[in-house]
Amino acid sequence: MKIRHSKFKNTGLIFELLVKQIAADTLSNKESKAIAILKKHFTGKTALVREFKLYEFILKNKGIGQQKAETILSTITEISRNLDQKLLKKQKYDLISDIKESYNSEEFFGIQTNDYKALASLYCLLEAQNNDITSIDPNSLVSYKSTLLEHLTTAVQDPLDVKDTLIEEYSKYDKDLKMLTFKIMLEKFNDNYKDLLPEQKNILKEFITSVNSQTRLRNVINEELLKIATAVGKLSTKVKDEVIKIKLDEVSKSIKALKKTDKITDNHLVNLMQYYDLVNELKSL
Repeated sequence: MKIRHSKFKNTGLIFELLVKQIAADTLSNKESKAIAILKKHFTGKTALVREFKLYEFILKNKGIGQQKAETILSTITEISRNLDQKLLKKQKYDLISDIKESYNSEEFFGIQTNDYKALASLYCLLEAQNNDITSIDPNSLVSYKSTLLEHLTTAVQDPLDVKDTLIEEYSKYDKDLKMLTFKIMLEKFNDNYKDLLPEQKNILKEFITSVNSQTRLRNVINEELLKIATAVGKLSTKVKDEVIKIKLDEVSKSIKALKKTDKITDNHLVNLMQYYDLVNELKSL
């Protein structure tokens, strides 16, 4: 038998999704119901919180030795076996019920997350340990453990060697609720974008919710670039100054769709921000 991963039962994944949902809601100027859900279900000493701590421990430990990594896995599985599984099941049911009452479950669970593979592997490993392990496919067990050991032993990249991109910053921010909301805008755009346009807020939301999906981000960016190029082309016809017209024509020609091989960085976001401002200025002429 092979354990099938369930997003609806993965405590660690659900926590990550709630944190991302809070960020997305905030950027959309909406009161986030996810905050109340997070406070209700992820505080105290409940079985759910105790299980979440196991996921959190895995995510926070990287770049450690093989022996320590194996010790961590054996300790986590042992703790999991001592949890009240019946109570845990009830608490997960209540959590999912609250999420479904507040959000479209398909959209909520469709949000991309960091460390998805590690979170899914830990879920499957814990499920295997808490069921009749003799009936579990041995290859699957080896795969789950190998993925987690790889996650734990992979060296953490020196921050000084990491390029300062928004995508990499998002990966750090969404681990901690205290670093949520407008942290990104305050640090990166506060000086230049104090009053963000709706389009600018939407693209920031996309960068957060699609942070782990280069394909989705690329598609969104290309759609926006096409809209901007079309808008610049149409609005430039209203400009009477010939010099400005020439410059706008150059801008329009420089707006090119991203290729599949292009890596998305903060430069793409900054460019979009500037294009939105340009279109907004042209509309006011």
